[in-house]
Amino acid sequence: MAIDIQLLSTPLDAAACQQWVAAPDKGGLVLFVGTVRNHTQGKEVLRLDFEAYEPMAIKEMHKIATTVTERWPGSKVAIHHRVGELAIGDIAVVIAVGTAHRAAAFAACQYAIDTLKETVPIWKKEIFADGEVWVAAHP
Repeated sequence: MAIDIQLLSTPLDAAACQQWVAAPDKGGLVLFVGTVRNHTQGKEVLRLDFEAYEPMAIKEMHKIATTVTERWPGSKVAIHHRVGELAIGDIAVVIAVGTAHRAAAFAACQYAIDTLKETVPIWKKEIFADGEVWVAAHP
């Protein structure tokens, strides 16, 4: 199997994703790790809360990974996303891609994160010192 999809309420393990896509025939490994930052649009963020429509989110993440393996034959891809309450610095999303060469790995990883932002039903609540707001998870 060349695809590993997970939607988790526990901390994500980026190193495990990287290790999962590694193989003797994979000369290019790209690892994208999205973390919770402490600010947005000039406001201090205290923490985030991610919610997902899980059946559809898993289906869309799987569709992205399948497209990666079709467009970049021989690739392996892991897409893991976190749900629940996250603190500053926590990992929210990990995408790991392994291909024979680096150019394909970069392109496939870019495609996966950009498409995830556009199509996967995951929502983010930003919690500030003076309130909170729901926004798209990946504006």
